[in-house]
Amino acid sequence: MSVEQQEAKHTGAPVIKRMSSIAVGSEVRIVRSNRVVLDNIVCSAEIVITNGTITRILPRGGHSSANDAEVLDVGNLVVMPGVIDPHVHVNEPGRVAWEGYWTATRAAAAGGITTMVDMPLNSLPPTTTVSNFQTKLQAADGQCFVDMAFWGGVVPENQAELRPMLKAGIPGFKCFLISSGVDEFPCVSLMDLHKVMVILQGTESILLFHAELDNTQGIPASAHTSEYSMFLESRPDIMEVDAIRTIIDLCLLYKVKCHIVHLSSAQALPIIREARRAGAPITVETTHHYLTLDSDNIPPGATHYKCCPPIRKRINQEELWAALHDGHIDMVVSDHSPCTPDLKLQGDGDFLKAWGGISSLQFGLPLFWTAAACRGFGLHDVVRLMCANPAKLCRLEERKGALRPGWDADMVIWDPDKEFEVQEHMIHHKHKLTPYLGFHLRGQVFASILRGTLIYQDGNFCPLPCGDHILIQSKSSDKGNSPYY
Repeated sequence: MSVEQQEAKHTGAPVIKRMSSIAVGSEVRIVRSNRVVLDNIVCSAEIVITNGTITRILPRGGHSSANDAEVLDVGNLVVMPGVIDPHVHVNEPGRVAWEGYWTATRAAAAGGITTMVDMPLNSLPPTTTVSNFQTKLQAADGQCFVDMAFWGGVVPENQAELRPMLKAGIPGFKCFLISSGVDEFPCVSLMDLHKVMVILQGTESILLFHAELDNTQGIPASAHTSEYSMFLESRPDIMEVDAIRTIIDLCLLYKVKCHIVHLSSAQALPIIREARRAGAPITVETTHHYLTLDSDNIPPGATHYKCCPPIRKRINQEELWAALHDGHIDMVVSDHSPCTPDLKLQGDGDFLKAWGGISSLQFGLPLFWTAAACRGFGLHDVVRLMCANPAKLCRLEERKGALRPGWDADMVIWDPDKEFEVQEHMIHHKHKLTPYLGFHLRGQVFASILRGTLIYQDGNFCPLPCGDHILIQSKSSDKGNSPYY
């Protein structure tokens, strides 16, 4: 009996091959577990890997020819597809003091994320032209511990760049209906959107929206700007609802795929459901912070909780959970949007002036599981909301998001029962400021495998980055339809 098996017998711990058996950075030929999450079942199985691809999935013990040095036997730990996070702000090039590919992708690997999609801002330059996209690819080269895809951006007057960017490998574009917070990425007008929709007709592209409209009266000068209730009042639900109504009208008119990023307000859910019944090709994401944090528990001056749209009340949060359960929200993402700590203005705690964005990339899986498990969600729900549906969003569903023969051998190995406290020393983001410091979470990641390579195990990373740049090939017609005006 091995040391691992003896320990398991006496302590009930899972059988885990020690790091000396399979070095981080090594190729894994077989992954064995008593809990493998396949399409319709959680079962004991072994996953056979050849050249980075899953070739067979067999009953446990059904394959005996592999060398022990190539087998990762994780006992009762859960093996499921690697998490895909389609909403991450890496900020490189240009704002590497905020974050960067090296630190962001290491944090991702430590959190079980094997693929992430970088937003077109807040890098300098933003990803709004083919030239800028090439600049971003050069900056990311040789730095990524996980696979990377890239969204493009829509800004006023860059319509001529959109189809060339699709040909260059971008799966879709993000735009803002309100100020983005950075001058180099201005918001678009309704007329801009009509032009963009015409250009994207006949393509497989998707248009992502930061869905807020600036249609409020503002905040009185006498307001206490260190009170979170003041900030929440400054970004009411109607800003999201009106924006989403505008998006739905465009989506129904042009039948171009649209996606609502970081839905915060549950008040928008009825019109989204109605739009889908009417045939609108629209999808929706929400974030870990909207599902975990609530406005009643944000202290005065705690600007590291600031994000836009804002964190809302607990009753709103429960409606978001119900929508996830019923399939009206399609996925859960991090919207990891870090900055240097000084931009959070913690000295004066001004919510209006502080940078908006929450760092959470590394902790998405346990954040979701901690709150989801007690609401009746299971492991297949995790795969649906954090692997399969994000893969579909960025057109990777034929190679990622599931454990199937022919798919990339991307896996997260984790213990859904293990509890831990978020402490600063374990955070791999460039900056450690996050609302989740001190949180007690359930669901600890043990290892991550990227296309058959053990990239992370128990606090250790592969010596060199081995992530690829994923360029999505688009099919497109030569011309779109005429606009309605």
